Amino acid sequence: MTRKHDSHAIDGKIAAPDEAHDVIVVGAGPAGLTAALEAARAGRQVLLIDEHPVAAALAGSDVPLWFGGRATAALQAPERLIETLVETEPLIAEAFEAGIDVRLGVTAWGLWRNRDGSAALPEAMLGLADGQRSWTAGYRTLVLATGARDCALHFAGWDQPGVMGALAFHTLVARYDAFAGTRVVILGSGDLALETAALARSRGIAVAAVIEVRATVQGDAAHHPDIAVLTGHRLLRAEGGIDGVERVVVASPDGAESTIACDTVILAIDAVPAIELAEVGGSAVITDPQRGGAVTPVGAGEVLPGVWLVGAATGLIGSRALAEAQARAVMAQALGQVGEVAPLDQPFDRMAYRADWLRALVATSPDTTMVCQCEEVSRADLIGVQPPGYLPRPERLCARSLGTLLEDGPPDAEQVKRLTRAGMGVCQGRRCREQVSLLLAMAANLPPKSAPRGNWRVPVRPLPLAVMADRDHAAAMDEGWDVWFGIDTQWIPYRDIGTPEEARHMAELGGNMHL
Repeated sequence: MTRKHDSHAIDGKIAAPDEAHDVIVVGAGPAGLTAALEAARAGRQVLLIDEHPVAAALAGSDVPLWFGGRATAALQAPERLIETLVETEPLIAEAFEAGIDVRLGVTAWGLWRNRDGSAALPEAMLGLADGQRSWTAGYRTLVLATGARDCALHFAGWDQPGVMGALAFHTLVARYDAFAGTRVVILGSGDLALETAALARSRGIAVAAVIEVRATVQGDAAHHPDIAVLTGHRLLRAEGGIDGVERVVVASPDGAESTIACDTVILAIDAVPAIELAEVGGSAVITDPQRGGAVTPVGAGEVLPGVWLVGAATGLIGSRALAEAQARAVMAQALGQVGEVAPLDQPFDRMAYRADWLRALVATSPDTTMVCQCEEVSRADLIGVQPPGYLPRPERLCARSLGTLLEDGPPDAEQVKRLTRAGMGVCQGRRCREQVSLLLAMAANLPPKSAPRGNWRVPVRPLPLAVMADRDHAAAMDEGWDVWFGIDTQWIPYRDIGTPEEARHMAELGGNMHL
């Protein structure tokens, strides 16, 4: 039977993108800039966007990095920050000179493509926004050089100003020149931690201590021989006052406690590949402990038709030169040339390292410690599968726990998020996503590589309603909007009314409402 087109369907009614580009590169780090320059040299028209400098309000919500309340008032002057970004990254000026359309302070918050069973879009498009408006952009080639984000783990006192991530520290110090601290304690001893200590010292920031829970230094200590690491030590708590952190208390391998004065605690245990756009665009996601957890299967290369991934978002860790070489190879492939991407040689199990740190921190902190700061979900709430303290707790909920959920199957991060609200705050789970997954795995006696993970959804950045409100739509969209969200077992589609499908719908699917 041939069905006529449903005039109330959404396909054909979505407007074309507001602008179109040959190549769009998201991210103006070393990999993104290299990719954009390679495309421009090949004669392609290129749009390069980067969300930095981040607005002060967004940084205050620890998005996209964990700034921890240690940014100066310089964030209130975006024009000055743009100048600083250009001064600290010579390739940005080179991109301008190459004729690339460079837009700083622009966020990519969504990616949409037609997929199997869906053909509503006129073409693939990217959602963009700045502080005033949002719009869409079409592309022939999209390069995601979205980098990585901070990996947060909780401990007693972590929910106060002065506790931050290493990537945010690098951004404030090396890109913004806007770091408010003077004396730091660094957690971790991998290359990220050692590089963080070296950067701090180079800028006149005192490094009070570098703390490692494992018995040995995890990074290449030979490159940083002057950095002493307290191995086998545990962080007990961070103490502070009205301005945040003032000191930390640590325990040595023999259990002796000592107090270290500082105004900032930097978590440099690991970084997390930022795959948000790739995931919402339809890429498969796997768990690879050596690449940093949740990553795309392909890694560097084409993760979706016309969509290419480069840089730290692939799970790459290492030097700037390595990121630039990878970007050149990937862009050669994207431009139809010969390019061989070197496989990642990273045998270190990053998820197991995070888990070791988390176990040590859990052992020294009460279960009332907040895991999700945005929604005020404590570790006890999470494991007990209880709503946050600001919501009522009916008696029947008190009998529920992660143990009762595990009777029905393995832990599900999305289910737990809905039941506890952990990860539903304004930071979109950036401060709690990884640790919630590891806590669920630990409670279920699963190895770190089997930790359940949550999903990303559009928008992948918090957007003010004022920015979204200016989105317009075609007049045709007003027709039939009331059935777009119809439930197949309840509604009979317009196109089936008066056809044999109507009777089948009533008999087999239970539809009982004509629209």
